[in-house]
Amino acid sequence: MFGLGRSYWLILTPLVALVGLLALDRALPPPLPAPGAVSAVVRDHEGQVLRAFPVEGGRWRLPADLDTLDPDFVTALLAYEDERFFRHWGVDLPALVRASRDSLMAGRIVSGGSTITMQLARLIEPRDRTFGAKLIQMARAFQLELRLSKPEILELYLTLAPYGGNLEGVRAASWAYFGREPNDLTIDQIAMLIALPQSPEARRPDRRPDNAVRARSRVLDRLASVGLARASAAAEAAADPAPGRGAFPSDAWHVADSLRRARPEARDHVSTIDRRLQLMLQDSLAAEVSQTDEAVQFAALIIETGSRSVRALAGSASRSRPGGWIDLTDRPRSPGSTLKPFIYGMAFDDGIAAPGTRIADLPRRFSGYQPDNFDRRFRGDVTIAEALQHSLNIPAVTTLDGVGARRFNAALGFAGASPLRPRQAGQDSGLAVALGGAGLTVRQVGTLYAALGDGGAARPLVWFEDELAAEQEPVGEFRILSAESAADILTVLRRAPHPGGRMPAVLARNAPDIAFKTGTSYGFRDAWAAGVAGRYTIVVWSGRADGAPREGVTGREAALPVLFRLADGISQLEPDADMEVDSLEALDAQTPQTMTEFRQDAAPHILFPPDGAEVWSDRAGRGFILAAQAPGPVRWYADGAAVPVNVLGEPVWVPPGPGFYAVSAVDERGRASRVRVRVRGAAPRGD
Repeated sequence: MFGLGRSYWLILTPLVALVGLLALDRALPPPLPAPGAVSAVVRDHEGQVLRAFPVEGGRWRLPADLDTLDPDFVTALLAYEDERFFRHWGVDLPALVRASRDSLMAGRIVSGGSTITMQLARLIEPRDRTFGAKLIQMARAFQLELRLSKPEILELYLTLAPYGGNLEGVRAASWAYFGREPNDLTIDQIAMLIALPQSPEARRPDRRPDNAVRARSRVLDRLASVGLARASAAAEAAADPAPGRGAFPSDAWHVADSLRRARPEARDHVSTIDRRLQLMLQDSLAAEVSQTDEAVQFAALIIETGSRSVRALAGSASRSRPGGWIDLTDRPRSPGSTLKPFIYGMAFDDGIAAPGTRIADLPRRFSGYQPDNFDRRFRGDVTIAEALQHSLNIPAVTTLDGVGARRFNAALGFAGASPLRPRQAGQDSGLAVALGGAGLTVRQVGTLYAALGDGGAARPLVWFEDELAAEQEPVGEFRILSAESAADILTVLRRAPHPGGRMPAVLARNAPDIAFKTGTSYGFRDAWAAGVAGRYTIVVWSGRADGAPREGVTGREAALPVLFRLADGISQLEPDADMEVDSLEALDAQTPQTMTEFRQDAAPHILFPPDGAEVWSDRAGRGFILAAQAPGPVRWYADGAAVPVNVLGEPVWVPPGPGFYAVSAVDERGRASRVRVRVRGAAPRGD
């Protein structure tokens, strides 16, 4: 009986102890860092780091990943710090015994015998170095081993380990001291990164270089003793100075911040930015702004047209200038004349104009609004192509009046470029939008010109690489222009006068072929250039961040040369960027005779049915909605009989049967147009 009772207690006591330990573990869990407590990193589309962001307190703490760390560094770290890391449960008792013995014999602390897991416990829960704190670290180490795998413990340690100042983790230290990721390190760099966490402030390479060099040599000697370094490594490295501390990557400053804010929960952002193009863009704008007044800024955007991937963006040319910290690509500014190509393109789609259509460049008043040309001159009769190439204002406003200002504004909105109009504009869309009387951002102008370069189909810009699924259907597509009209507009723009000193692409060998348009806002506040060059869309803005005018500075003078230099830079970085010169057809020959002259005061232009058309009626009583282009209301007649309208006010013509008909449209001033059509297929009513 006594023996049974003793056996009972021998079994029960460990179980009670185990339950008690598990209860304590559950009640007092280790304070593991929050998953988001690491620096966010923004990369380019190939994974190169563009910019890193510090965590709270200005500390740099980049997450470690064993798959991307130099394996030689990991091997050397474990050999130096914790050779039985993968065999113990958080506490290495033989190492503790050895450390205690060595310290007693030396009369001082030689080594602490702490495992990497114990060091991690101290990092996440700092305490004074006392015997009691050591016991707590051992308990915490055991808790960590229960919760995390060995690779997770090692990664967390290499994320939190101190490296001096505000540096935490091996990646932050590698960037600060070596200027790159710790994925391919030399043996002396490995030794430095192993030595620093032991006494991070006393061995800081940028503050105490002599201490850092001596610590590196001791680590190299130890690594040599276990066969991980040459015996002469310490002596060879002794003459090498300690590394200084450099800056963290800070390219693509504005776009990186936008992407980080767009996905605040993510720590690693892979963008669509191309680092080569980004650096070229930044360098180009920095060189340009150095030659201007100290208050002037530039902002620019490069888009890969087909995919809509943003490949480079600079929100300002210099953060040391006024407004430099603002992303000026995301601030509405007057776009000047950059919208004119889309006005004419919509007129092409409506069938009221073509590139060779002649239009009057003469003084006109539009219901109280009287535009003027930029140079205060009038050129009389010009073609639409000439009006666009020379950015004449009156033909553009005349064409917009024919297209419809409200309709044009709505189309811009559907395309993702809704204009920001002044408050005093009220409900009136206004014709001034043709000349920049509404605000658009650089990004919105880029969206429109990318559509122009992609057959007239507008789609949102793409910022993250994971949004570029190979088989993904276009999202949010809106066709602002037909493919034919977009192609005609591009051809017209390619033939526009080039900037001073620049030979046209058709005459220059290997020069980028650019379809471009400039813009200058009222009062010379904004200078623009936007264009399509090969497979890229480029937008450049120049001005003052505070909106103050720059007297006499135009888009052609301030922005267009930058656009051409950026196109040159792209062609140098990407010789296969598809920037060869296209053949330029004579558009005048393509202009239908019915559109040789743009006249809003002419008789209505019947759009449906077209003259000479054959219309198929699939059933008796089938109605057709008639359409015409005219500045006001139109009355319709078929063989002299008035055509009724439906509840929506649309004229619906119901042919009584097959045969030939004369359909007429008469405007409110009595001007009439007539077409002859043939109806096929339907039997007469009552048959």
